[in-house]
Amino acid sequence: MTTLTLTAYVLVWPAIVAAVLFFIARGFLKEWREARQEGRRII
Repeated sequence: MTTLTLTAYVLVWPAIVAAVLFFIARGFLKEWREARQEGRRII
């Protein structure tokens, strides 16, 4: 592996993981708010 490829890999994968975590958290919070408004448990 070249230094440039390794550097790109190390810098890009945390951004991808952060984006996925953001979308999962956003969906969870949306469902949680809806459940609270309806007076039901999320689990």
